[in-house]
Amino acid sequence: MATNPEHNTNSGVTHNNEKLTEHMSHDEHETAKAAARFGYGPLAHVPTNDARLPAFGGEFQPGLYKPVADRKLANPAPLGLCAFALTTFVLSCINMGARDITGPNIVVAIAYGYGGLVQLLAGMWEMAAGNTFGATALSSYGGFWISFGIILTPGGFQIEEILLEPAAGNSFANSFGLYLMGWFIFTTLLVFCTLKSTVAFFLLFFFLDMAFLLLGIGYLLNTDGKPKEPVIKAGGFFGLMAAFFAWYNALAGIADDSNSFIVFPVLHFPWSAKGKAARAGNKDHTA
Repeated sequence: MATNPEHNTNSGVTHNNEKLTEHMSHDEHETAKAAARFGYGPLAHVPTNDARLPAFGGEFQPGLYKPVADRKLANPAPLGLCAFALTTFVLSCINMGARDITGPNIVVAIAYGYGGLVQLLAGMWEMAAGNTFGATALSSYGGFWISFGIILTPGGFQIEEILLEPAAGNSFANSFGLYLMGWFIFTTLLVFCTLKSTVAFFLLFFFLDMAFLLLGIGYLLNTDGKPKEPVIKAGGFFGLMAAFFAWYNALAGIADDSNSFIVFPVLHFPWSAKGKAARAGNKDHTA
C-alpha cells in the first residue's frame, strides 16, 4: 500500500519533538515552543518538502527561496526599500542641483535615522525571515547611509574637514571617490543576482549601480578638489531613477487585493523560474 511522504515526515517531526521535550519542565517546554516560532531552539524545524516561494521584487528576493516555517513575521522589504528610496531621492535631488542647494547637510539626519537605522533593522528582519539576499542588501545599504552620515557630520568626526586640509593634500574628493567606487563594485555583485528575477527588481539595482559609478568618477576626476559637476548631476539622475524603482518595488510588496484596487506588476523576465512557468501554462492552455 502506498504511503504519504508528507504524513511520514510530519510523523517523524512529531516523534522527534516528543523525544526532545520528554525531560523538559512545563516552563522549559513553553520557552522552547516560543523560540521555535522564531526559528531557533530545540523545537525549530525547517521542512524540506514545502514549496519554494517565487522571486518577487516586493519580497526583495531575486530567486526562489524557502522561508523558515511557522513564522509570523511581516514582510520587512517594503520598509527597507522606502528608507533607501527617500534618502536616495533627497541626496540625488541635491546632486542634480535642485533649488540651487549645494550642501548635502540635510541628508545627514535622514541617513542616520531612516536610510541608515531603519534600513539596517529591515535587513536584520530579512535575515530572521530566511532571506539571505535581502539581509545582505538592506543591511549593507543601511550601513552605507550610516557611514555616509558619519563622513559628512559637521564638526563631529571631522573626516571631511581633515581631508580638506592642505596637509592632507586636499584629498577628500579622491577619498570619497574611492569610497563610492567600492559601493559600485558591491552593487555590481548584486546586479548579477537579479538577472533571473523581475524587470523592476533588476532596474532598481542597475540604476543604483550607474549612480555609484558616475558619482565615483565625478569625485575622482576632480579639479582642485572640486568634483566634475556634469558627471555628479548624471549620477544624481540615475540615483533618482533608483529611488523611484525602490519605491515601486516597495509598493508592489505592500499593495494586494486586500488593500488596493491595483496590483502593481513587476514583470518577470521570460528566462526566470516564474516566467518559464507562465509560458508553460500558456502552452498547456493553448494546446
